[in-house]
Amino acid sequence: MEDDFAPTHRTIHCNGLRLHVVQAGPASGPPVVLLHGFPDFWIGWRPQMKALAEAGFRVIVPDQRGYNLSDKPKGVGAYALPKLVGDVLALSDALGHERFDLVGHDWGGIVAWTLAAKAPHRLRRLAILNAPHPEALFPHALRSPTQFLRSGYAAFFQFPLLPEAVLGARRFAVMVRALRQTGRPDAFTSADLDLYREAWSRPGALTGMLNWYRALRLRPRVQERITVPTLILWGLQDTALERGLADRSLRFCDNRRLETFRDATHWLHREEPGRVNAALLSFLKS
Repeated sequence: MEDDFAPTHRTIHCNGLRLHVVQAGPASGPPVVLLHGFPDFWIGWRPQMKALAEAGFRVIVPDQRGYNLSDKPKGVGAYALPKLVGDVLALSDALGHERFDLVGHDWGGIVAWTLAAKAPHRLRRLAILNAPHPEALFPHALRSPTQFLRSGYAAFFQFPLLPEAVLGARRFAVMVRALRQTGRPDAFTSADLDLYREAWSRPGALTGMLNWYRALRLRPRVQERITVPTLILWGLQDTALERGLADRSLRFCDNRRLETFRDATHWLHREEPGRVNAALLSFLKS
């Protein structure tokens, strides 16, 4: 990240909690909200923040609830999808944005899909990076033994306490290894991994992050059509999510386009920032 790129950090009270939010770009620019996934936090979007801000967008990147510097409410119910969607809407209200563009990766993408289905009047455009529509994952996994096996880690996360012990051991060795193994060699630097360890080690963070998975049983049905213009970007070397999930997710959208990245993994926005940024800018400015 270049020295002249200086995003601002704020704590914003909304939806009954405090969210750490990073912003960049002109205050009068069209707002775009970027939602990270597991086990990320705001820094995962740095290359996109700079490109979007320089293009004139007002870029808004929260640490979502349970992550890094944001509040970490107790209890699995606090991480149900309606509450996660409510955070994004309340944050946008607090910042004075009635409508905005929304970009989501991984779990952030699932929140984005749900918000687009439940509150389409709040969105101008929707972009999804390697995240299936909430109603696409389970039907696809039932029909694809390989996808079922790839999703097995989510079952392990349902146990109380044990996942925290395993993932937190030896300075989060398992989580660091997972990032390295699921991304290309250039995806995460040693400095990046030190920042991730710092974020994961904050009190309550690991349990908060895992509670997103534990709240899956509480998720609502998302049966509404996605009517806002939608762009799906998909790294084909994703070890957790098959290409078929992207195709199945497209079926829920009225106005959609899919762009695939042959050599990119789940972390395509880190690995292919130039292509990802170009695709986002072309879509959001159209």
